[in-house]
Order: sequence, then structure tokens, then C-alpha cells
Amino acid sequence: MSKYTSFSEPGDAHNPFQDPAVTQHSSNTEYATLDLYNPFDNKNGVRDQTAVNATTAELLKKQEELEKKARELERRERELNSYALGPGATRQNNWPPLPTFCPVGPCFYQDINMEISQSFQHTVSIMYYYWMFTACTLAFNLISYLSLFCVDTSGGVGLGLAILWVLLFTPCSFVCWYRPVYKAFRSDSSFNFFAFFFIFFIQVIVYVIMTIGIPGWGFSGWIVSLAALKTSVPVGVIMMLNAILFTAQAAIGVVMLKRVHSLYRQTGASFVKAQAEFATGVMSNQAVRQAAANATASAAQGAFTGVAR
Repeated sequence: MSKYTSFSEPGDAHNPFQDPAVTQHSSNTEYATLDLYNPFDNKNGVRDQTAVNATTAELLKKQEELEKKARELERRERELNSYALGPGATRQNNWPPLPTFCPVGPCFYQDINMEISQSFQHTVSIMYYYWMFTACTLAFNLISYLSLFCVDTSGGVGLGLAILWVLLFTPCSFVCWYRPVYKAFRSDSSFNFFAFFFIFFIQVIVYVIMTIGIPGWGFSGWIVSLAALKTSVPVGVIMMLNAILFTAQAAIGVVMLKRVHSLYRQTGASFVKAQAEFATGVMSNQAVRQAAANATASAAQGAFTGVAR
């Protein structure tokens, strides 16, 4: 037997069951037998899944913060680029976005992401979309009165007023209350805040009158809509849809008026600052200064003439 190699008993180094990957799981005595095994009692798996969910939520939150910082950096970069042009530089107007072949060019420059602080961008954007909503509502009011005129020719006055309102209120509302609130949040202008509050309050009252729908005023509110049902049901339904839009328009106007007022109280604007801004603006106006100089010269000349006589 000496010529045969003798094999010793296998030790731990050659025992596959002593592998750490095996002993780590076999040493777990939580489930000694299969009878005690419960597949729904895996607490470690639940904890691992909770940890994964928490990690995912943190990553999403960090991603949102990074995107917000990226937008803020982009806005600041645009702002610095605009300041680099110098105080005397003028930006090219971009609103309304008219085609190049149009003989009339844009009248205003508007860039909410660049000119408005990030904390006020959402409110200014809502006001802009609200103005667009009011313009569409007036256009639909014209369609409503046109449909009423098709079935009842005695409503010609209302149709004419509906045309007048859509041509009058659409540009005037943009210039008289949207531009002031835009400039107020852009430059923290107290004067523009007070101009907005005064004009927009009157505008909300007009929206309430539109909702009521007084006959002969050119607004297809509730009174005119209910009366139109007696003439034609389809036309009455169209006008009632317009009355619903007018109601929503008035309600949103009240909400936005309160919201802008609450933000105004956070900006530090005041009536005293508004007076100072108005005085500064009047005195810096070249036409006003020239008129004042001419009036002073005329008064002085009249005084000297009177003394000479």
C-alpha cells in the first residue's frame, strides 16, 4: 500500500460547507425548521424596502433643489447680461409676439423669468394667464351675442356693445392693470402697486356687472342668458356657458386681488413711497419740466411787465 498515495481526512480548509457564504446563512436560527418558516415575516426585507424608498425620496428632493438652483442661476445670468448692456441700453420689445411681416411691431418687453423675482414669478404668470382668460371670455361673449342676433334681430344694440367691449377691455386691461402689477413686482414699485389696486378693483366690479348680465349692456350674464332660453334653447345654453365663465372670471379676480395685496404687504411698499415715486417720476419727465419752466418764465415776465407799468 506504500506505493499508493494516502489521503488524509478532509479538514475545514477543504470542507465546502465551511464556506463563509454558507455558514453566514446556515447560522441563522430564526427558522430552525420549515414548519416555523413564514414567507411574510421577512422584517429585514421590509426594512430594506423602506430604506430604498427613503433614499429615492431624498434623491428626488435633491434633484428638485438642483433644478430650482439651475433655474435661479439661469435667471441671474440673464439679469447680469442685461445689466452688462448698460443703463442706457434698450431691450428689444417682444410683446405682443407679432409676425415679422406685420407692419406694426411689438409694443412692450416682457420676460417673467428674467425680470421678476423667483418668489413672485408664479403670481405674475397667473395674472398673465388670467388676462388671457378675460380676453377669451370677452371674445366668447361676442360669439354669444352674435348667436342671439341670428335668432332675434332686436338685439343689435347688445351685439354692437359686445364688439365694443372686446375691442376696448382687451388692450386696456393689459395696459391699465396687468402692466402695473408686472412693473410693481419687477421693480418693487409702490406707485404701480397702488395703480393696480385702484384699477383692478374697478375692473372686478365690472366683472360682477358682466356676471349679472343687465339687458342692453352687451354682457351675456345670467339675466340675459335665462331670458334667451325663451327665444332659443341652444342660444340660451351658449349664453349660460358665457355666464358661467363670467362668474369664474369675477371669482378669480377677487382671489387674485387678495393674493397680490398679501404679497404687497411683504414687499415693504407703502403709500409714502408711492407719493415719492410719483413726485420723482413727474419731476424727471422732460415734458413736465419744460412746461413748468415755461409757466415760471411766463409768470416772471408778467410780473416784471406789471412792475414796469
